[in-house]
Amino acid sequence: MADTSDTRTPAQIEADIKARRAALAETLDEIGVRVHPKTIVGDAKAKVVSNIDHTLGRAYVGVNRAVSDVKARFTDEEGAPRLERIVPVALVAVGLVGLLALGTRRRRG
Repeated sequence: MADTSDTRTPAQIEADIKARRAALAETLDEIGVRVHPKTIVGDAKAKVVSNIDHTLGRAYVGVNRAVSDVKARFTDEEGAPRLERIVPVALVAVGLVGLLALGTRRRRG
Protein backbone atom coordinates (compact mmCIF):
# COMPACT_ATOMS: atom_id res chain seq x y z
CA MET A 1 0.00 0.00 0.00
CA ALA A 2 1.14 3.54 -0.72
CA ASP A 3 2.23 5.80 2.10
CA THR A 4 -0.32 8.62 2.27
CA SER A 5 1.51 10.65 4.88
CA ASP A 6 3.34 13.55 3.22
CA THR A 7 5.81 15.51 5.28
CA ARG A 8 6.59 18.01 2.54
CA THR A 9 5.76 21.64 2.98
CA PRO A 10 3.42 23.46 0.61
CA ALA A 11 6.44 25.28 -0.87
CA GLN A 12 8.15 21.92 -1.59
CA ILE A 13 4.98 20.56 -3.20
CA GLU A 14 4.65 23.70 -5.32
CA ALA A 15 8.31 23.41 -6.36
CA ASP A 16 7.74 19.75 -7.33
CA ILE A 17 4.71 20.75 -9.39
CA LYS A 18 6.71 23.47 -11.19
CA ALA A 19 9.54 21.01 -11.88
CA ARG A 20 7.10 18.43 -13.26
CA ARG A 21 5.41 21.07 -15.42
CA ALA A 22 8.78 22.12 -16.84
CA ALA A 23 9.72 18.49 -17.53
CA LEU A 24 6.33 17.88 -19.14
CA ALA A 25 6.67 21.02 -21.28
CA GLU A 26 10.12 19.86 -22.42
CA THR A 27 8.76 16.40 -23.26
CA LEU A 28 5.87 17.92 -25.21
CA ASP A 29 8.31 20.15 -27.13
CA GLU A 30 10.42 17.09 -28.02
CA ILE A 31 7.32 15.23 -29.19
CA GLY A 32 6.27 18.26 -31.25
CA VAL A 33 9.66 18.33 -32.96
CA ARG A 34 9.58 14.58 -33.63
CA VAL A 35 6.12 14.63 -35.22
CA HIS A 36 6.67 17.84 -37.19
CA PRO A 37 6.38 17.15 -40.94
CA LYS A 38 9.82 18.67 -41.66
CA THR A 39 11.40 16.35 -39.10
CA ILE A 40 9.62 13.31 -40.50
CA VAL A 41 10.63 14.21 -44.06
CA GLY A 42 14.20 14.90 -42.96
CA ASP A 43 14.40 11.56 -41.16
CA ALA A 44 12.98 9.76 -44.20
CA LYS A 45 15.47 11.50 -46.50
CA ALA A 46 18.35 10.60 -44.21
CA LYS A 47 17.24 6.97 -44.12
CA VAL A 48 16.97 6.82 -47.93
CA VAL A 49 20.38 8.44 -48.38
CA SER A 50 21.87 6.01 -45.89
CA ASN A 51 20.34 3.05 -47.72
CA ILE A 52 21.57 4.36 -51.08
CA ASP A 53 25.06 4.92 -49.69
CA HIS A 54 25.06 1.40 -48.27
CA THR A 55 23.85 -0.09 -51.56
CA LEU A 56 26.37 1.90 -53.60
CA GLY A 57 29.14 0.88 -51.23
CA ARG A 58 28.23 -2.78 -51.61
CA ALA A 59 28.02 -2.39 -55.40
CA TYR A 60 31.44 -0.69 -55.46
CA VAL A 61 32.97 -3.49 -53.44
CA GLY A 62 31.37 -6.10 -55.71
CA VAL A 63 32.55 -4.41 -58.91
CA ASN A 64 36.01 -3.87 -57.46
CA ARG A 65 36.21 -7.54 -56.52
CA ALA A 66 35.04 -8.60 -60.01
CA VAL A 67 37.60 -6.35 -61.70
CA SER A 68 40.34 -7.70 -59.44
CA ASP A 69 39.30 -11.28 -60.25
CA VAL A 70 39.36 -10.61 -64.00
CA LYS A 71 42.69 -8.84 -63.73
CA ALA A 72 44.12 -11.75 -61.74
CA ARG A 73 42.98 -14.20 -64.44
CA PHE A 74 44.62 -12.26 -67.27
CA THR A 75 47.85 -11.12 -65.58
CA ASP A 76 50.55 -12.96 -63.67
CA GLU A 77 51.93 -12.08 -60.24
CA GLU A 78 54.19 -9.34 -61.69
CA GLY A 79 51.31 -7.79 -63.64
CA ALA A 80 52.47 -9.02 -67.05
CA PRO A 81 49.68 -10.13 -69.42
CA ARG A 82 48.99 -13.86 -69.75
CA LEU A 83 48.77 -14.23 -73.53
CA GLU A 84 47.67 -17.86 -73.26
CA ARG A 85 44.45 -16.57 -71.68
CA ILE A 86 44.03 -13.26 -73.49
CA VAL A 87 44.37 -14.54 -77.08
CA PRO A 88 41.49 -17.08 -76.91
CA VAL A 89 39.15 -14.52 -75.34
CA ALA A 90 40.12 -11.94 -77.99
CA LEU A 91 39.48 -14.46 -80.78
CA VAL A 92 36.04 -15.29 -79.39
CA ALA A 93 35.23 -11.57 -79.14
CA VAL A 94 36.33 -10.93 -82.72
CA GLY A 95 34.25 -13.92 -83.87
CA LEU A 96 31.14 -12.62 -82.09
CA VAL A 97 31.58 -9.15 -83.58
CA GLY A 98 31.97 -10.75 -87.02
CA LEU A 99 28.79 -12.78 -86.57
CA LEU A 100 26.88 -9.70 -85.47
CA ALA A 101 28.16 -7.78 -88.50
CA LEU A 102 27.07 -10.58 -90.84
CA GLY A 103 23.65 -10.75 -89.22
CA THR A 104 23.19 -7.00 -89.63
CA ARG A 105 24.19 -7.15 -93.31
CA ARG A 106 21.74 -9.99 -94.00
CA ARG A 107 18.83 -8.08 -92.46
CA ARG A 108 19.56 -4.94 -94.48
CA GLY A 109 20.16 -6.69 -97.79
